[in-house]
Amino acid sequence: MYDRIIKGGTVVDGTGAKPFTADVAIQDGLIAEVGQITAPARETIDADGLLVTPGWVDVHSHYDGQVTWDSQLAPSFWHGVTTVLMGNCGVGFAPVHPDKHDFLIGLMEGVEDIPGTALSEGINWEWESFPEYLAALDRKNWALDVAAQMPHGALRAYVMGERAGRKEPATAKDIAEMVRLTAEAQDAGSFGFSTSRTVFHKAADGVPVPGTYAEQQELFAIAKTLALSGHGVLEVAPTTPDESSDAPATELAWMADVSASTGCPITFLCLQHNQRPDWWKVQLDFCDRARTRGAVVVPQVFCRAISVMLGLRSKFHPFIRGQTFKSLQHLPFEEMVRRLKQDPELRRKMALEGVANVYGADDPSDPFAGQMNLAWDKVYALGNPPNYEPTPDQSIGAIAARQARDPREVLLDILLEDGGESFIQYPFMGFANGDLGPVFDMLANAHSIPGAADGGAHVATICDGGIPTFMLTHWVRDRTAGARFPIEYIVKKQTADTAALYGFNDRGMVKAGLKADLNIIDFDRLGFDPPRMIHDLPAGGPRLMQKATGYVATLVSGEIIQRDGVDTGARPGKLVRSRRGGVG
Repeated sequence: MYDRIIKGGTVVDGTGAKPFTADVAIQDGLIAEVGQITAPARETIDADGLLVTPGWVDVHSHYDGQVTWDSQLAPSFWHGVTTVLMGNCGVGFAPVHPDKHDFLIGLMEGVEDIPGTALSEGINWEWESFPEYLAALDRKNWALDVAAQMPHGALRAYVMGERAGRKEPATAKDIAEMVRLTAEAQDAGSFGFSTSRTVFHKAADGVPVPGTYAEQQELFAIAKTLALSGHGVLEVAPTTPDESSDAPATELAWMADVSASTGCPITFLCLQHNQRPDWWKVQLDFCDRARTRGAVVVPQVFCRAISVMLGLRSKFHPFIRGQTFKSLQHLPFEEMVRRLKQDPELRRKMALEGVANVYGADDPSDPFAGQMNLAWDKVYALGNPPNYEPTPDQSIGAIAARQARDPREVLLDILLEDGGESFIQYPFMGFANGDLGPVFDMLANAHSIPGAADGGAHVATICDGGIPTFMLTHWVRDRTAGARFPIEYIVKKQTADTAALYGFNDRGMVKAGLKADLNIIDFDRLGFDPPRMIHDLPAGGPRLMQKATGYVATLVSGEIIQRDGVDTGARPGKLVRSRRGGVG
């Protein structure tokens, strides 16, 4: 007798094969059989008319702190993700000297916009070394499986102290110690190493992430260590086209040289930049050509535009510095919204006090300070349901022109919708041409993988943890103004492909013998709830949360962790350790 049988579903198995109708039997946390199954089971789930897919393997998250206090790991929990890999972009919490906890908190706060107060209150530091960090996680359970990689920022700070963030090369002694600790992390089960090279990644006090200016010999030594361990990937947040004219080309060159010389696979964040709108084409072409000389450099592409979400509950919005808003913000939120909606003159007064530079250059603690100068023809209502590829005629500027109104009035009216919980979106990267055409082409590249959902990060400004759901809704079903993908292609991209790159060889496909990490999906109902600002982080910290609809069930190791959008309370997720030849 099987534990569970998922009966008569349309299986999209993660291999890229066409969907087919089959039953899936589960026993002892594994997929026991796929086909026409007549054996009995303790539970039979009728999946007629539903999709059955592998659970999504998300290789770019930032739950490094959240895993220590939260067993659910939302928002990824709500979007069919069953495995998360953290420690990306060079930031994380091990190794760490006991007197340097605040430094790593400030680093994570500055780079990934996670409130330092929440991290300070939430993390119970039970480790110093990276193996000790993994050992602490090994004592926990979550809804999802969790994997980690060594972050350059933490490692360099641990070895080099105050010198770590300066434009100062590591000494031979420094590099030898970093190599030793990286090998130690690999032996303990790290999935690799991450580094940040962009000057836009800074700690809360403005210090660049240690490793930003690391020289090639340091990166070569670490990559060689990964290669010698027999497992692991080097992940890079690279320099960007707006940092210098030659930096991006230099970045591609060293990644290819290091990968070809050491045999270490490298993946880097790849997206469209407004400063050089076609640079992504050069990156993809370079990576394809680099493979001919033995380099494995994998573009980790953003699956939609990077958009800042602004609402009346946000830390910043266009009206927050106006006297009218300040005179109302002491009121209960619902009362403030009621007054604004009922009093046209009050609403107009507040609207005309709005400013385009919503963050203000006088706030150096914010990663977007001085950069977010809204252009009304590039700002859109998010909508309900959310629309992540709006057309030019849907911009705030275009609506205002049609209505002969000030764009700030239009924007405020939008924010007051849905009880004041509505959002506007400012897609400031990946949307230079006013559509997601380049994202389609990046996803269409045979060697790219989807990334940068950033679960756990940018909690008050960007809400991209639902990207795994967006991959199926927008790129397979809903897009009307451009090309779409077959479902089997997108499922493979975020299951078998991401799993294969990092060596998760026990998951990512609906295949007998693999882990029973599965999604059962009502494809017609699959979609998003609008994001909401909640305050459930430690110390009452705020974060944007977005749930999904249409996931009939998500299973991890054969246990149902959510059913129809309700958390079952099951916590089968464990720490996953990487080993030579794959997980083990």
